[in-house]
Amino acid sequence: MEITGKIIQALPEVGGTSRAGNAWRKREYVLETQETYPKKVCFNFFGDRIDQYPMQVGDVMTVSFDLESREFNGRWYTDVRAWKAEKAGESAPVAPAADPFAPSAAMPGGYSAPADISSSGADTDLPF
Repeated sequence: MEITGKIIQALPEVGGTSRAGNAWRKREYVLETQETYPKKVCFNFFGDRIDQYPMQVGDVMTVSFDLESREFNGRWYTDVRAWKAEKAGESAPVAPAADPFAPSAAMPGGYSAPADISSSGADTDLPF
């Protein structure tokens, strides 16, 4: 999933050690969407992605994330785990596709000449 908005808060990095003895760290950010009725979404980066996607308050970002829920002691907790972020508008530009129905200057009235579909002597399996 993706969401675009302005980073309004960057919370401090937290970390610890898992039961298995592995070190972990995460950093949370709050993003506010830029809609008629703005929504605030708190998401986090986990591990090395913290350094891979540095963000600051005021940046307008497009964030790709996964939603994950888990149960603990009869309560459910939902995590918005980001896996990619880029400044809004910085994605690779996409060239618009040519409109096959757009008028052509090749012939009057905007019509182009029909393509030559005559066989050049090659044997085909077509029944016509």
